[in-house]
Amino acid sequence: MNETTALGLFSGGLDSILACRIIGDQGIQVRALKFVTPFFDHALLEREQEYQQEVRKKYGIAVELIDLSNGYIELLRNPAHGFGKNFNPCIDCKIMMLSRARELMAEYHASFLITGEVLGQRPMSQRRDTLNVIERDAVCKDILLRPLSAKLMEPTLPERQGLVDRDRLHGFSGRGRKPQIRLARELGITDFPAPAGGCVLTDPNLASRIERFYGGLFVTRRDQFQVNDIKLLLVGRQFRLPGGHWLVLGRNEQENDRLVELRGPKDWLLFMPERPGPTALLRRASKMVAGTVQEAEILSRVAGLVVRYGRKTEGRLLPGEVELERDGGREMLQAKPLADATFRDWFV
Repeated sequence: MNETTALGLFSGGLDSILACRIIGDQGIQVRALKFVTPFFDHALLEREQEYQQEVRKKYGIAVELIDLSNGYIELLRNPAHGFGKNFNPCIDCKIMMLSRARELMAEYHASFLITGEVLGQRPMSQRRDTLNVIERDAVCKDILLRPLSAKLMEPTLPERQGLVDRDRLHGFSGRGRKPQIRLARELGITDFPAPAGGCVLTDPNLASRIERFYGGLFVTRRDQFQVNDIKLLLVGRQFRLPGGHWLVLGRNEQENDRLVELRGPKDWLLFMPERPGPTALLRRASKMVAGTVQEAEILSRVAGLVVRYGRKTEGRLLPGEVELERDGGREMLQAKPLADATFRDWFV
């Protein structure tokens, strides 16, 4: 019985599925590592066992979720190899994942690493020279095997040692997916995701918002950034109030509920208890707003926004009562809808 173990980087896309299966079908035990951050797949942590069962049932692959959140938030401050088209540090991202996988090799008694990378598939991170840089900086040269393009590369240590049969590896290259789809059919894999950018850092609009956040958009200091800050950036209407204060308004019931979930101990919530409308979250207000000379004005503006985006009565926006929840207490504010011209420049 082959007792060799390999750790595979598992995105959940077709290429990573195939890479794990190619090696697993050689009798090698593959443990797939699914790395998550607030920028991609973090919600899977809330249903980890369910996800593991799905992957095993569909593909016969054992997968573990590894949370890279804190290190990744730090990485975005100054990635050594820069950013791609948007705010995506793809090269440093892969280096971080491989470095962490290498660190886990002893724990899993693994002999080598595998990825689903295809030579020439991505212009930034999958050129031959870039692949070499990634291996070097992740300190995994010769123990990193790329089964889909292995025949276009020099044999790695597991191939030379006879742990892996090189003849059963592949020589795929370029951006086309026909070879992978054909291989998937041969392996009996029919249910696989279409190619898509699952990382919000590649989305032009969201990436721009995150980049501005890192650039000091709000009064929050960079050393205070938390996982929930990133999650909050991806929800609802975002506003930078005068003075740099951070406000988020839910656009529907689901987002309102999400803001309640993401609320921190120093955040204030505002909403209309008697009329449908948005929930507003004023980030770190207990620390940044409470007791300042601007407190009353800020609350007036936020309450006015809540009313402005609330449901109309007979086609009109009417004044209303807005409830403020802060520091364990509640109070009612009277507010008129804020004029659009007033807050037009506050949008993020």
